[in-house]
Amino acid sequence: MDRAAKHELVSTLNEAWKDTGLIVVAHYAGMTVAEMTEFRKRVREAGGSVKVAKNRLAKLALKGTDAEGVSGLLKGQTCLAYSADPVAAARISVKYARENEKLVILGGAMGRTVLDTNGVKALADLPSLDELRGTIIGLIQAPATKIARLLKEPGAQLARVLHAKSAQEAAGA
Repeated sequence: MDRAAKHELVSTLNEAWKDTGLIVVAHYAGMTVAEMTEFRKRVREAGGSVKVAKNRLAKLALKGTDAEGVSGLLKGQTCLAYSADPVAAARISVKYARENEKLVILGGAMGRTVLDTNGVKALADLPSLDELRGTIIGLIQAPATKIARLLKEPGAQLARVLHAKSAQEAAGA
């Protein structure tokens, strides 16, 4: 890779990592190409990306970003999984690491907060942003549904009483 290509890679990664919600750093030593491709595919489906770059170049790309604190984790064969959703990259990485022991999570960064392995695993257990939104919408809609049910209930009770009375009169006649 020539100097211009390295500079382009560093600037591209720097721009991508400035806008990311979470970066997960992991060792991938011993993984086959097929295993790495499957990992990349799963992260991509969740809205993230996986990047394998020389540690020196990755450290340069992390400079000036909120995640600069993970530079110390970049030793050996490392890959970086990142996503705008702060839970997606952690969830997919932890799940894949459970399935494939060759992927070892070292830590990560969410904004300026540097996370250790346990922090990334705890983050992976949280519900995703879409799940949280759905829960909030459900909580907001529940009182409105209850109010509508309460308002229509007296009319429904009156209709049942009238129906029972008319059925009683029809049976008695």
